[in-house]
Amino acid sequence: MATSSVQAAPGQQPDMTVLATLTPEALAACLTRELRDATQEDAAIPERDAAVAIFRRYLGRYQADVRNRFERYELKGAAAAKQIGTFTDVLLRGIVDLAARANPGASPRMPGELTGFAVAATGGYGRGLLAPFSDIDLLFLVADDSIGQSHALVEYVLYFLWDLGLKVGHATRTIGECIAEANKDTTVRTALLDARLLAGDTALFATFEARYIVSCVEAGAITFIHDKRRERLERHRRFGDSPYLVEPNLKEGRGGLRDLQTLYWMCRNTFGTRHVRDLLAPEFIWMGLLTEQEAARARRSWDFLWTVRLHLHYVAGRAEERLTFDMQPVIGARMGYTRHGRQNGVERFMRHYFLTAREVMRLTHVLEPAVLRQAQGPVANAAKPDDAMREAGFTLLDGQILPDRGVSFEQEPIKMMQILDWARLRRRSLHPLARHQLIRWERKATTLRDDPEAARIFLDLLCGELPEEERPRRRLLSSAAAAAPNPAESGAPAYSAAYGSHPPSGHAYWLHILNETGIFGRLMPDWARIVGQMQFDTYHVFTVDEHTIEAVRILDEVVAGRMADEIPIAYELIKGLHSRRSLYMAVLLHDVAKGRGGDHSEIGAEIAAELCPRLGMTGEETETVSWLVLHHLLLSHTAFQRDIDDPKTILDVADIVQSPERLRLLLLLTIVDMRAVSARVWNAWKATLLRELYVRVAEVLAGGLSTTERDVRVRHAKDVTAGILTEEGVSRTDIERFLGLGYPGYWLSFDYETHRRHARLIRETDARDAPLTVDVLPLPARGVTEVTVYTVDVPGLFSKIAGALALAGASIVDARIHTMTHGMALDTFWIQDTAGQAYEEAHRLARLSALIEQGLSGHVDIRTEIARAGFGHMPLRMRAIHVPPRVVVDNAVSNTYTVIEINGRDRPGLLYDVTEAMSRENLQIASAHITTYGVRAVDVFYVKDLFGLKITDKKRLEEIRERLLAGLKEAEAEASAQAETRYSA
Repeated sequence: MATSSVQAAPGQQPDMTVLATLTPEALAACLTRELRDATQEDAAIPERDAAVAIFRRYLGRYQADVRNRFERYELKGAAAAKQIGTFTDVLLRGIVDLAARANPGASPRMPGELTGFAVAATGGYGRGLLAPFSDIDLLFLVADDSIGQSHALVEYVLYFLWDLGLKVGHATRTIGECIAEANKDTTVRTALLDARLLAGDTALFATFEARYIVSCVEAGAITFIHDKRRERLERHRRFGDSPYLVEPNLKEGRGGLRDLQTLYWMCRNTFGTRHVRDLLAPEFIWMGLLTEQEAARARRSWDFLWTVRLHLHYVAGRAEERLTFDMQPVIGARMGYTRHGRQNGVERFMRHYFLTAREVMRLTHVLEPAVLRQAQGPVANAAKPDDAMREAGFTLLDGQILPDRGVSFEQEPIKMMQILDWARLRRRSLHPLARHQLIRWERKATTLRDDPEAARIFLDLLCGELPEEERPRRRLLSSAAAAAPNPAESGAPAYSAAYGSHPPSGHAYWLHILNETGIFGRLMPDWARIVGQMQFDTYHVFTVDEHTIEAVRILDEVVAGRMADEIPIAYELIKGLHSRRSLYMAVLLHDVAKGRGGDHSEIGAEIAAELCPRLGMTGEETETVSWLVLHHLLLSHTAFQRDIDDPKTILDVADIVQSPERLRLLLLLTIVDMRAVSARVWNAWKATLLRELYVRVAEVLAGGLSTTERDVRVRHAKDVTAGILTEEGVSRTDIERFLGLGYPGYWLSFDYETHRRHARLIRETDARDAPLTVDVLPLPARGVTEVTVYTVDVPGLFSKIAGALALAGASIVDARIHTMTHGMALDTFWIQDTAGQAYEEAHRLARLSALIEQGLSGHVDIRTEIARAGFGHMPLRMRAIHVPPRVVVDNAVSNTYTVIEINGRDRPGLLYDVTEAMSRENLQIASAHITTYGVRAVDVFYVKDLFGLKITDKKRLEEIRERLLAGLKEAEAEASAQAETRYSA
């Protein structure tokens, strides 16, 4: 065991000034002294409990010392991890020494060391790096003739470590078993690649190293690389194909620590275990794999990720690798990120993270091709460039395009765009060396901002026509490598396997190339501002730049007809579209002004008006793009937060749109924007609302609707309904009675089939003289279940129904409230389950009906049951998202109703609380429109006063707003208190 010059008299406590600046040597000396002092005169070692106590005390001291120095910014992440690893080495050597002395017959001892037995660190610990709560991976290496005797040593070490509370990953093997397992399992081979001797027989470990290196050479580096690439692709599928997920896994996710380690393992296996000991060591530079600047950026990325990881472990108090919403602001603050201008600290921190992830991907594009070529050697070049390609300055190597000799992106920056153009036209992948050069010289793209040739190529990459065979695939293009064929099976060159013989098709692919190489941000400074920018909410799952490129991918899919089943209306619209270039550009720019403060739609429209002419778009195209960006939220806002049965709503939208072509463009932009947020955001109900809004506005633009025609439409609805009921054999008396029950708003709110069902429901209810009827109808094609309640109209009815539905776990997405002329309420609710689907199973439908009946009859105390159900409970990661309560009263939206918009944290009891407060204010709800954006709910109500009139008194309106806001804050505080109580328990 290591010693130092630190001395203390027998029986004295260790010198605490030594521990104030703890070093591995000081730790070894103090352990040696304390173990010696605790040993009885006639014993070889201290009693086990005493020894464990000594080790536990020093384990705590060195862990606390590293943490304190790390949190005082004296150590960066990788240095702190290395320090933990070094201190752990000292403890393990001490434990192995105790094990050997406690079991003198287990292994013969040469002077100063064991024979036939060695303990080695493997995996991350083998590289000398340990996160605070990571497993300690150990290999117990035994000689063939010492297997039986070594069990006692292994058991002593393991039980000692477990008694210290450490997590241990371990294996006990002979050299032959190590080689055999490594040949069978790439994971074992990878772990042994970093094996490092801690204690024991040095000759035995040297023999293992020599035989292992020989076995690696015999197995061949290319097989190992193929295995690691497949493993990486599978890991990316499991933890997220995109590096820009807003809650990334910093260890296993794309662009994370494991990707850097994978590069290191490839290099280590290919160039030899003795040549590449550390990740991003100077050897990478002198081998010509990286420039000094690239290596420096890579080391900064490595250090940043390790720093974040250590903070994450310390804050979580466990081995946590996912950067969840609740962790992000805490770690951002610990790392010194504060508000700067419009951007708060957590968004600045996460942007640094995403830019670092991009840097890791860029490093992969730069380093991996060189390793692959070294491993596989030269490959026969089957394809030859044609004369035109050679004349343009490009050639083919291994079937992939790259600059010809003498062509320099540094000297001719336009060649960076031209190579992409040729790759698109010839359907060739970029050679890794070409991608490497694009990354290396991307800063030169700033000279191309006003270059007409660069602008032309950019527009072709964004929206140029694609031949049929080049239409986009269904996969996310950010993970194009995942769709590539297995090179080992296809015979394709290993270094082209990431993208196959031909590049993945579609415009989004080229945008990914431009974005990941950094050229995009150089060409368009406004784009650079959204690269890696996240929105701190649970609605958007991607950063702004990744969401935008995903929207272009979705548009590619729509254009190709590959999403006709999922979005049929978009497929129909795209076929007759005239302004294709304008639509693609609007999709690209719709969020380009996010994060600047103010209205990003207005700022984005200004950016579009300036940028489009520079890119060579016509005045008409520029105006269309600018208009689309300005109004890209109009249709979604109207469809989900306004009553589209109100004629004024439709006329207001038509007045803004004015053109059928613009309406088509705007709907397509709305659809791809929503679908690109995430697959969960788009559903059948939203598609239904948007389609209905589109049809009604299109009708106005075609001259088919005006406010003076309202009475005509009501009369027509009654006539059609009367005809349907007559065909069913309903008596004339019953028909006349039903036609007289509904006010005009009722007849304009439903289709003829719904009127027919309502007529039957009312007749059957009246025949039974029932006080309450609840009818549930699944509408799976629309993604909702329709719940109709027919009962006596009383104050607070909406609130009670909303509470009963909340108890059933249902989410109300829309509602129409109608009081008939004879005083009965006919209320219709459209609901979804927690997965955003319709209720269809019979037992769930029966429970819905039963809970509504019990709630309205008073057999269930809704408020008490909601509190008991714990709807205030929300995971910590969600509670980290701040959603300030907000109440907006708008009297201009409707001619006949006052519109109240409620913003707050979404929870099942929210709608009940809000509508109960409205009932206390004597407000009559005519319709409700419920939308959620992650954890934020936006509930819009069309209301009248107790006398059925629109509220016009300004003082009364302000009074309503203040009381609703106060009630919302009180309910939110109560829900938070309940959540705190549950977490404490």
